[in-house]
Amino acid sequence: MKILHTADWHLGQTFYEYSRYDEHVRFLDWLRRQIKERKIDVLLVAGDIFDGPNPSAESQRLYYSFLRRVTAECPALQIIIIAGNHDSAARLEAPLPLLQAMRTEVRGVVRKLEGGEIDYDHLTVELKNRKGEVELLCMAVPFLRQGDYPAVQTEGNPYAEGVRELYAQLLQRLWKRRTENQAILAIGHLQATGSEIAEKDYSERTVIGGLECVSPETFSEQIAYTALGHIHKAQRVSGRENVRYAGSPIPMSFAEKHYHHGVVMVTFDGGCAVDIERLECPKLIPLLSVPNGEPVSPEAILEALKELPETEAVAPYLEVKVLLEEPEPMLRQEIEEALADKNYRLARIVSTYRTDVENTEKENENWKRGLQEMSPLQIAQSAFEKIYQVEMPVELTGLFEEAYLAATRKEEEEEE
Repeated sequence: MKILHTADWHLGQTFYEYSRYDEHVRFLDWLRRQIKERKIDVLLVAGDIFDGPNPSAESQRLYYSFLRRVTAECPALQIIIIAGNHDSAARLEAPLPLLQAMRTEVRGVVRKLEGGEIDYDHLTVELKNRKGEVELLCMAVPFLRQGDYPAVQTEGNPYAEGVRELYAQLLQRLWKRRTENQAILAIGHLQATGSEIAEKDYSERTVIGGLECVSPETFSEQIAYTALGHIHKAQRVSGRENVRYAGSPIPMSFAEKHYHHGVVMVTFDGGCAVDIERLECPKLIPLLSVPNGEPVSPEAILEALKELPETEAVAPYLEVKVLLEEPEPMLRQEIEEALADKNYRLARIVSTYRTDVENTEKENENWKRGLQEMSPLQIAQSAFEKIYQVEMPVELTGLFEEAYLAATRKEEEEEE
């Protein structure tokens, strides 16, 4: 039984005022061909179908046209879709009765029973193989907002512990009902602790400070495969082969220009994920930065732009990084003139002032010198403030101190 794991489509996104409609059309056409040619049984979409909670009519037509066409071409295909933090959970789930006729299940809202208990049955989807037998039990958990997860008394992070408890309760129920040859599959849209994102790209974070980070231990070894969304860089979580982010199919920012975008194909047999393979999406529109490294003077920028090669194919998105001594009101016009006869899409001009660079370098040097005089906790707090521009929350401070004490005891025991 084969599944295809994808996420973070962000249909309707504009890239610095450029529509990405054609890129999304080409991606979905490619995805549909992969499903047909590779005889995929299940398509998992782990959230952020749309770029915002109120998608345009054009984006919705693209989404529903894809579902109609792919299910018509592949009559046995089953599709599971969960809502991400960019999606409107209720809007995404509203047409569920119609979508179920196309073997498509959508989970956006965490429903509650009369007593206020979570409706765990609604978060469970049975997936059948070609013999009509239930081979996979799927935990389809959308992005969880406050009130969606069980309240847990904890001195740690209440969000992380609540999410962990929800998955634990759901797994416990599925484990009791599974048979020997059935595998348990999980889908989620969240930020796992330790996942890698671009340092200066905040589009993937849900809350400043990472307070909604969830421990990878949330996903038990009893789960054969965990399909995650939210992080745009394809990666394994904590080195575990069967806990993965599929990543976005196209780059969402210049910080993602070097990512290898794609989907994940997983083959199940006898209740186990026996093969996991990444399928790389075709590169559609290149992202180019001039210069490729640190910003340079306006004169050097204009010279570099004049030397850019002609592009006969698709026009790349272009980011220009310039280092200024003072404001240059005519700079944009000069840049546009330098690109007038070239086939490039000027996406943005990033202006940095030399005084800012010098102050940052001085600050970094002082910070490094001060490390020798700081405690481990002070170093962690300083690094946190440097990245997130806010003080480290009390919850994280406590967790750090616990982890540091545990590590110190372990070292002392090993020395003895």
